[in-house]
Amino acid sequence: MPASASPTRKLAAIGAVIALVVAVIAIGVAIGKSAQDDRGTGRGNTSEAAASGAPEEDPAQQKMFDDLAKRTSRREDGDPLAVGRKDAPVVLVEYADYQCSFCGRFTRETQPGLIKKFVDAGTLRIEFRNFTVFGADSERAARASWAAGQQGKFWQLHDELYAKTRKGKALAEDKLVELARSSGVDDIDKFRSDMKSEDAERALKKDQTEGYQLGVQSTPSFLVNGRPVAGAQPAEVFAQAIKDAAARADKKGTADKNGAKDKSEPSGKDGSAAKDGPAAKGAGE
Repeated sequence: MPASASPTRKLAAIGAVIALVVAVIAIGVAIGKSAQDDRGTGRGNTSEAAASGAPEEDPAQQKMFDDLAKRTSRREDGDPLAVGRKDAPVVLVEYADYQCSFCGRFTRETQPGLIKKFVDAGTLRIEFRNFTVFGADSERAARASWAAGQQGKFWQLHDELYAKTRKGKALAEDKLVELARSSGVDDIDKFRSDMKSEDAERALKKDQTEGYQLGVQSTPSFLVNGRPVAGAQPAEVFAQAIKDAAARADKKGTADKNGAKDKSEPSGKDGSAAKDGPAAKGAGE
């Protein structure tokens, strides 16, 4: 199994970060500007934003976040590493490592509340990405979680791994097998086989490559409909980000429906504009 710190992977990560550094800086500037606007005096577009239920956004900034959401929100049928409706208006993507104590804090302290309040209501979908940054032990744990997912027990083992901070020997294969058993994984032989399979390797590389291409450098890192949230922030930060994203999605959906309606407005029977349209008024004047 290749080590996570191999020269090839390091070069790939560095290249990806360099290639996207401008975009990452732009995201940071955009977020800072947004935060400054939120702390503003309330002038400008504040009343319009309040009326719409979603914060006003620079169109270019919002397009950037929308593009990130399209690139990262997989919305795959039967994805064992996801929870929530496939068509939920908001997708939270998490990049995490099983040796990361702050990742564990998010899982224990924040995620249960988000599931109860937003996932169960159909507003939110959470998609987990194995983004290993602490070497072979982390990769072994990530493979184990993926293998548990092949038997429908990803989230059970995921929560068990994060129940407390585990590092090094606590993530040895025999320890992971014990955790898999206690998490309800039935076929341990299959679990061991899946853990060491090429499919597991491909799945991890897919998640890692996605993270590298985005410029992810630490865990946990999150995207809420493409909008970055760094670190294990307080639950209120995630709740507000989800509410804002849902409001934007609702606003966009309403605009799209209205646009489609405008395009399909009935014309006159003879193919001309309807009688009360601008052309009819002009002709009658």
